[in-house]
This record gives sequence, structure tokens and C-alpha cells, in this order.
Amino acid sequence: MSAKSIYRATAKATLKLFAPLIKNDRWFVTNMYYLRTGRRLDLDNPRTFNEKLQWLKIYNRHDHQTQRVDKLAVKSIVADIIGKQYIIPTLGVWESAKDIDFDKLPDRFVLKTTHGWGGNGIIICKDKSRLDRDKAIKTLSRAMHRRNYAKLREWPYKGIHPMIIAEEYIGTESEPEPADYKIFCFGGKARYVMMCCGRVLGGRKPRFYFFDRDWQFKPFNKVDADLPADFTLPRPEKLDEMLAIADRLAQGEPHVRVDLYYVEGKVYFSEITYFNASGYDKDISAETDLYFGSLLQLPEPSYKP
Repeated sequence: MSAKSIYRATAKATLKLFAPLIKNDRWFVTNMYYLRTGRRLDLDNPRTFNEKLQWLKIYNRHDHQTQRVDKLAVKSIVADIIGKQYIIPTLGVWESAKDIDFDKLPDRFVLKTTHGWGGNGIIICKDKSRLDRDKAIKTLSRAMHRRNYAKLREWPYKGIHPMIIAEEYIGTESEPEPADYKIFCFGGKARYVMMCCGRVLGGRKPRFYFFDRDWQFKPFNKVDADLPADFTLPRPEKLDEMLAIADRLAQGEPHVRVDLYYVEGKVYFSEITYFNASGYDKDISAETDLYFGSLLQLPEPSYKP
């Protein structure tokens, strides 16, 4: 590791440690971007996708965003727009992990915090008789006290009241943790689908593949250079329905990522994300970063830091 890399790693850890004390969001985002990427961030003239996501963190703030990233509140919002048939049923809601009544839950279920993201604060139970309840309570209790806003400055998460919800388990025997489809929307239009497959919570990392609306593979990730030109994966039978859902949920937004599950012919809503990889996506190529940046048209600032 070079001296510059050691400096950046040390400075990043220090900045994260003191993040809750730093109130200037613009200063924090600018410096954290350099420490995490090694590149200077120009918030006055952002060009790439990752740069523009940092700009949106600072200058594009609206009250409805908080409701849309809240894992519980978003369900009723999305149901009103596309219908409750796409919503994974909620089995219970609690203020504390110690309040969870496991005996009243079915044999299979999912527990998650309403303010978490990136796999944080999720328990997937496939057999209640084998669930370590004490460990689950400890995991969720830790997640309830985590607040990543200060370290990432993703404003919508700042105002969420943390709770724990239980949902129906939608996995199958052949696909215990179903593939999800992360649909990148720009200017209220679904443009690209990033298929996430091979995920194992707490274990193997998933593999991501980009496709356009016609399900033509797009080598947007750095590792895609090793794939043949005619590479593809099975096209979801209800792709058009999934794209229509994303189109509707993306209305009025310069950019969102709409995540959906597709299980045995049925589409389920997963979540809405405003900041893919928090604007630090190292997997996409430099060309993709610029291309997605050209698709993201920044709105007039709605907030002055």
C-alpha cells in the first residue's frame, strides 16, 4: 500500500469517527469523496453519476424522500400508486427487538429495521425452530442504534423513526434469497435494469448484470470485460410490468433506483433508493460513470446548506 493510500485510509477513518460533530455537509461530502475515491469532487460542476449523486445529497432535499426510504411508510405510498398486490405483507411492527413475539410469527419470515439499507439489520428466518432468537434480538438491537446519516449524508434517512417490521418470506426452495432487479430511472423513466443474483445474506457477494429495456446486456461494470459479446440471462416474463412499475414510482424524481423482486411469476416491491452505492460505486466503469452522469439532469437546488 502506498503512502498516499495509507494517508487516505487513516484520514477516512478519522473523518468517519468525527462525522457526527461535523455540521457542514458540503465540506464533509467533498472531503469524504476524495478520501474514498482518490478523486477531487467539484460540486459546482459535477459530471459523473457518482459526482451528481453527491450533489443531490446536498442540494435536492424534499420531505417525501424520507417517507419513501422508510421501509414501513413506503409500503402504503407505493400501494396507493401501483396497488397493494405488489406489497410484501407486514406481519408485525415493534419499537424494540425485545418486544418481538416470535411465537406469533409463522415458520418462515423476514425481520428488518425501517431505517436500514445495504443488508443492515435484516434477519431471514427459513425455519423458526432453528432460529437463534437471542442472536436475532442482539443483531436487530445493534441495528436499531446505528445511524449512518452522519457518515454518508444521505439526507432522506435522517428523519426516519427506527422500528422493526416482520414480513412474509417470499423465497422458494429453488431460490431461498430471490434475485432482485434494481431498475435505474432517470428523469422519471426506467432506463436500465441491474439484475442482482447469487446473493447470500452474510455470505457470498452477489453478481450484478445490466440490461436495457429490451433486455440487451450492457457491459457497464468493470468485470464485464471478461464476458462474451452475446452474453445474456433469462428475460423475466413480466419485465414490461416491472418497467411500468418503475416508471410510475420514478415520476418527479431526477433519479431513483426502484428495486423489485420477481418470484415464480409474481412481482414484489422491495425498496426505493436515491443514492446508489451512496455515490461511491467502484464497480461501474469510468465510461459508465460518465454516461449515467449525462442521463442524470440535475434539478434546481431545493436546499441551501
